[in-house]
Amino acid sequence: MKNLNNKWVHAAIPALLLHCSIGTVYCWSYLEDAIKQIFLNQHMNVSALGWAFSLAIFFLGMSAAFLGNFVEKDIHKASLIASVCFAVGVAGTGLAVRLHSMVLVLVCYGVIMGVGLGLGYLSPVKTLMLWFKDNKGLATGLAVAGFGAAKMIFAPIITAIIDAVGVELTLYILAGVWFIMMFVGHLLLKKPEGWVEHHEKFEMKAFFRRFKIFTDLKFIGIWLVFYINITCGLALISHEKEIYMAIGLGGIAALLGTITGFFNAAGRLGYSTIGDHLKDRNSVYKIILISELAITALALITGAISKELVVICVALLILVNLGYGGGFSNLPTLLSDVYGMGKISSLHGIALSAWAFAGLTGNQIANLIVEKTGSFQNILIFTAIMYVIALIVDICLVHPQHTVNAENIHH
Repeated sequence: MKNLNNKWVHAAIPALLLHCSIGTVYCWSYLEDAIKQIFLNQHMNVSALGWAFSLAIFFLGMSAAFLGNFVEKDIHKASLIASVCFAVGVAGTGLAVRLHSMVLVLVCYGVIMGVGLGLGYLSPVKTLMLWFKDNKGLATGLAVAGFGAAKMIFAPIITAIIDAVGVELTLYILAGVWFIMMFVGHLLLKKPEGWVEHHEKFEMKAFFRRFKIFTDLKFIGIWLVFYINITCGLALISHEKEIYMAIGLGGIAALLGTITGFFNAAGRLGYSTIGDHLKDRNSVYKIILISELAITALALITGAISKELVVICVALLILVNLGYGGGFSNLPTLLSDVYGMGKISSLHGIALSAWAFAGLTGNQIANLIVEKTGSFQNILIFTAIMYVIALIVDICLVHPQHTVNAENIHH
């Protein structure tokens, strides 16, 4: 019983506290509308405001990529820095609203908070896999489900607080709440007793040698599949509300957003748990890609968005959210199956650089398509092609797994 309690107290609960806080980055649209209105009242150009979210995702991925080894060495220091950076970034965004500073919004929400996101995302993952070594997928799925569920939990709360006290004070309140949640998670987070790691002294050459993992074709395949799945997911999820309005469901868009948020979280937990029972965990990615491609093809053939075929459109967004979440939760466990647990935080961090670039491309490509063609339906042409490419890459490069010594690649 003591061991069971330790799993929850020192791994699962702190992971949920950390991920439920940082996952609120997906609540940006609820904050953006309120901030935009204040800036417009000051006759400011708000065209750059959408980049706050893109920068946050970019710095999430890049901080994870470059600081993965730091997280590997000291999860406590990493989770503490994550707590501080995330809270300072949110509170700083509130100050930016008061000062009517677009640059400060981009720096605080995009850069500072983005670094907190990257460190906070990585910190509990390896600890979970060590505590739940027989059910790694379930463990990481549980934590990452917290990231996906954060929008479902906090979106209505954020809306209510903004309506009551305004967006500036809301940001200060949220910064305090999320800091407390993350700080408690930081205090509880602990690796199992007896787990000993040997870390070499930091050297610049050794640091950059870690990126030689990109010479391994299997890693390249995993990275590309992960990148494409996020890019396609963001292309549709970023326009989810507008799609609901286009098919005549604008009145219940908030409810539908909560439902798809649930499936986003469910995909993170469900697909990762399925992976624990498969001989080759990469089969999960094939299931995800085939299901996403099938529903996208159906929506394309029927012209679902243009013809307002409600059932198909809602099914499309549900399955895309399901697969989008599942792609995240299976990444660390797939990497650990292929490369071992030794440097999993570092490898996972490098792989998350795909998220960084997807954050800069997914919704921007979708915006460009809508701007040039005036149709959300045409986004599906882009995503269908990308899903086909991802499936080909997955079949050709990510073969049935065998453990590789990651150190041999690094050196």
